[in-house]
Amino acid sequence: MTTSTPTATAPPTAAVRGTTTGRALRRMVATEARLFLRDPAAAFFTLAFPVLLLVILGCVPGFRTATPKLGGLSTVEVYAPIMVVFTLTMLAMNGLAPVLTAYREKGVLRRLSASPVPAALVLGALVVLYLAVAVVSLLMVVVVGRFAFGVPLPRQLAAFLVAFVFAAASLFAVGLLIAAVAPSAKAGQAIGTALFFPLEFFSGLWVPRQTMPSVLRHIGDFLPTGSATQAVQDAWRGSWPHVGDLTTMAVFTLVAGVVAAKLFRWE
Repeated sequence: MTTSTPTATAPPTAAVRGTTTGRALRRMVATEARLFLRDPAAAFFTLAFPVLLLVILGCVPGFRTATPKLGGLSTVEVYAPIMVVFTLTMLAMNGLAPVLTAYREKGVLRRLSASPVPAALVLGALVVLYLAVAVVSLLMVVVVGRFAFGVPLPRQLAAFLVAFVFAAASLFAVGLLIAAVAPSAKAGQAIGTALFFPLEFFSGLWVPRQTMPSVLRHIGDFLPTGSATQAVQDAWRGSWPHVGDLTTMAVFTLVAGVVAAKLFRWE
């Protein structure tokens, strides 16, 4: 009579590790969301301000009328894509950059790097949260623009999603680069704010890109916000973004992302 020896089954370490990481990421996202909502300024400028500005513009009768100097669009239609890019820029320059530099200065990143949970999860949690905030802001702009002021819905949804993803990736990569090189939380805040205003200028926030002098418009074509605004607007009108705009955003994503990864310090 033979007795079979039970075979020990190796624990699914990879699956367990993946489950633990996923649970930790969800908790970090929830924690960062609570911290985000406790900051009235952050919530206002990323969620309420884009819609508020669109409402203010839409309440001016002349801004709801298409004009030739804006390429056959109304002012409200021109500013809807700009508000999408505005939110992404605000989250990258005044969200990712100062938050990560503050975490490093306070030793949060150092403590996380010594824990079983990968420290990089804090980066993932912030990116997931800010993407969610940007999507909520985008939906609010689209819905209010459509039902309050007759702004057409994006006609090319696939192209619109591509433009949005490229815009988010390029601007978030720049935000991570600032966090990598800024020596302190104050420096991160200062650099992010200093970059925010020129980036928003070339996106068309103060002067629509259609009415800019050609020199300024061409400069904006080589910046992530200028190319992002144009790409989002093209998709909104029903055409695919120009390859040049997508290339500009891709270059910023790759270059800023690679440099940020090499220079980023956990303490």
